[in-house]
Amino acid sequence: MLRHEIRPGRAVAGVVMLVLAAGYAADAAGEWHAPYSFFLSLLFGGLGLAATVTWVSYRVRRRRAARKASAENAAAPASTSGSQAMR
Repeated sequence: MLRHEIRPGRAVAGVVMLVLAAGYAADAAGEWHAPYSFFLSLLFGGLGLAATVTWVSYRVRRRRAARKASAENAAAPASTSGSQAMR
C-alpha cells in the first residue's frame, strides 16, 4: 500500500518552476538574453499544463476507485441468501 498518492501535476509545476529559475539565472548572469514575455508565457503555459495533468489524474483516480467499488459489491446482499431470507 502506498503511503501517499502520486501527484503528477505538482511534479509538472515543480519542473516548470525549475526551468523558469534556470532561465532567469542565465538571463541575470548575461549568458542568455530572453524577453520577459518568454518567461510569462512559460509560466502561464506551465501552470496550465500542470492544471490539466492534475485534472486528468483526478479523473483517472475517481474512475479507478468507482470501478473497484463496483467490483466489491457484485455479490448478493446477505438478506436474500440462506436462512436470513426475507419473508
